[in-house]
Amino acid sequence: MPERITIDRLKTYLWDSAVLLRTHIDAGAYKQYIFPLLFFKRICDVYDEERAAALAECGEDFPENHRFVVPNGYHWRDVRNTHENVGTAIVNAFRAIERANIEKLQGVFGDGAWTNKQRLTDALLKNLIEHFSTQTLSIANCPEDELGNGYEYLINKFAGDSGHTAQEFYTNRTVVHLMTEILKPQPGESIYDPTCGTAGMLISAIAHLKKQKKEWRNVKIYGQEINSLTSAIARMNLFLHGVKDFEIVNSDTLENPAFIEDGRLRTFDAVVANPPYSIKQWNQPAFAADKYGRNFLGTPPQGRADYAFFQHILKSLNPQTGRCAILFPHGVLFRKEENTLREKLIRADLVEGVIGLGPNLFFNSPMEACVVICRANKTPKRRGKILLINAVNEVTRKNAQSRLDDSHIKKIATAYERYENIDGFAAAITAADTEKNGWSLSIPLYVKGTAGTGAETKVPRPFAECVSEWEERRGTAAEAYRELKMLMEGGR
Repeated sequence: MPERITIDRLKTYLWDSAVLLRTHIDAGAYKQYIFPLLFFKRICDVYDEERAAALAECGEDFPENHRFVVPNGYHWRDVRNTHENVGTAIVNAFRAIERANIEKLQGVFGDGAWTNKQRLTDALLKNLIEHFSTQTLSIANCPEDELGNGYEYLINKFAGDSGHTAQEFYTNRTVVHLMTEILKPQPGESIYDPTCGTAGMLISAIAHLKKQKKEWRNVKIYGQEINSLTSAIARMNLFLHGVKDFEIVNSDTLENPAFIEDGRLRTFDAVVANPPYSIKQWNQPAFAADKYGRNFLGTPPQGRADYAFFQHILKSLNPQTGRCAILFPHGVLFRKEENTLREKLIRADLVEGVIGLGPNLFFNSPMEACVVICRANKTPKRRGKILLINAVNEVTRKNAQSRLDDSHIKKIATAYERYENIDGFAAAITAADTEKNGWSLSIPLYVKGTAGTGAETKVPRPFAECVSEWEERRGTAAEAYRELKMLMEGGR
């Protein structure tokens, strides 16, 4: 039996596969090739492991012994023994496995340009296959949690190595841990992410249950992702973490919500999300006449779809058990063009809390974000109130990246659990308080002073709010300049 892989050796093994691609393809495209090969290797090694166990136990192997079927002629070893047109052999194996497991794996390997020999020569692909062949990725040799952690490590590395696309690809996992700590997912619940990316938030919810030593296998996982490659990676990620009961759909959540029951949006016990920030290219007229009633607060401005995603999530909450944690830009708390929507949101008493986070928690961006927590059925103690937490100082900077340490997460989660005023850190406010401030939820308007001093600083408009708005406007201006430049160049 091969020696069990340590987590450090696994990380080196995975990252070295990406290093082989350097100078051949752009860093942003690594994921298109590394993840499918890793998943292919895992499926085949586990298939061999299951076959060996069946033969040892009863002397015969049957299809029902296997979680996934690997058809004859399309095993890892068959591709490894191919010396010409290796890309074609890889694609043929991928499609054969997808067809043999169509209910679970259809489209999971994506549509990478494996047969483009100018990008991926036979020699390069052989090197990749030989590298992956140096380790056996059976469950005994590499348990699901460990391989899943290695996969998350690779997602993190790709995000840091892929420039401007990173924010779309990776959400700071320490922030995600805070969100799941606040939501406290329970066994048997349904958990949904309408913009799931690589499924990191959904997996964090499962990890929370495992950490609490609670049953997690009966949790139902749902996700939707607009990018086809990213949705495929999400499915691989869930499989590699041992999650079986899930449904990930590749389509546009605003344009075509995937989870419908009896003509209505399906509802869930818990929703976690990091929607794309302030997108401008979306179908506002269709949302204004949404047949699922997702515009119950009103129609957001064309230039910012944040409240479209927000309303979709709120309509997706189970009326009794539903709660959500959403990562948003600070602008949703105070922007004037969304004031009417925010007033209706506050009057509906759906917002339970807002946590303001510190800067630099996202790759290649100094922006500050906030976590908005909503609950469809608040406890009596929390009705009519919103807890605001100013956690901008709860952050650690290390190796050019910021993170929330366990102590930060514990401090914030404990304050949220107490749901009381804490000088300089938390304030429980009412709708009447926000009305006095023009329905703004800007945290510095309500959480003032320094803990322990009782000092207050009165400002007409909080500095953090000004900086946040400036950063959003700067991004908008930069995007408009790029579009204008492309139009001018295209007209020459």
